[in-house]
Amino acid sequence: MSGSALIICIGNDLVADDGVGHVIYHSLLLRELPDCVRIRFSGLGGMAMLEEFRGEDLLVVVDAVQFGSAAGTIHVLSWKDLPQSSSHVSCHGIGIREAIEVSRKLYPETTPGKVWLVGIEGQCFDRLGEDLSAAVAASVEPAIDKILEILRTDLIVSPLSGES
Repeated sequence: MSGSALIICIGNDLVADDGVGHVIYHSLLLRELPDCVRIRFSGLGGMAMLEEFRGEDLLVVVDAVQFGSAAGTIHVLSWKDLPQSSSHVSCHGIGIREAIEVSRKLYPETTPGKVWLVGIEGQCFDRLGEDLSAAVAASVEPAIDKILEILRTDLIVSPLSGES
């Protein structure tokens, strides 16, 4: 095994589909992942993510997104494919790309070299106290599978325990 990774799950567990990051975070905590993988949860995302960087080789951001696809669609985007505008990625104020660009300028020694977004298309972001929609809830395990695949591929971690 080589490298280290940070998985940051973003979201608001009080607002329907925006809580998918929170659900995935808790699901990942139940898995036996290698010691080189840290998992964090942030209700804010954006610039708040930078405080979590410790020089990992890989960053996986997990969040609800609004790209116009069907609810529950899982988007796996590499750094080069991340949108420029924060209006499409629910990163709570500033987009993932913008936050990483700031970090690369200010803290190049701690900013992860590889960045991935695992975004789950949501449909409800305006109902306080609601659970995940059925389509988004059904995408939780497949999204976790995508995260584990990124770890396997980009960290040369094999096998990951707790996989189905």
